[in-house]
Amino acid sequence: MLKNTSSSYGWLAIAIHWLSAIAVIGLFALGYWMLTLSYYDPWYRLGPWWHKSIGLSLLALTLLRMGWRWMTVRPELIGSRFEKFGARVVHALLYALLLVTMVSGYLISTADGSAISVFDWFEVPAVITTLPEQEEIAGDIHWYAALSLVILAGVHALAAIRHHFWNKDATLKRMLKPQK
Repeated sequence: MLKNTSSSYGWLAIAIHWLSAIAVIGLFALGYWMLTLSYYDPWYRLGPWWHKSIGLSLLALTLLRMGWRWMTVRPELIGSRFEKFGARVVHALLYALLLVTMVSGYLISTADGSAISVFDWFEVPAVITTLPEQEEIAGDIHWYAALSLVILAGVHALAAIRHHFWNKDATLKRMLKPQK
């Protein structure tokens, strides 16, 4: 079952969700580790190359995910009115933080007018390069948005675990495999 139903996520939504989760965690860990690298470290140039390539791939995946979300039915939320409201707010914030983090990362990387190589397959050109203090301001936004994203993703995961073990409902199960 590729598509979502009113009661379950399909394989495409599930795959995109978990690929995004892995990418966010990996990008945060890589970005944090990159802060410790010295100029002469072999990873000083390779780490950012991976970070930018995966980040732009995640941006494409996020845009695909948002399009898919609007094109297909979404499963009915499970829980109390408060839990449903919280889920909507958290999902909206997760999408917003994903986009802010990735756009600010793009603005950091292209501030000097350089294009970004994506796995050496193609380049994403620098479009905006004239904002005052672009690299510094985008860098601050990128850090705080990424940190907020990881924290909120942790809250999101804890809520799913709570649904599974406390509420004993199908919230987590339907994000692991399509339910019948």
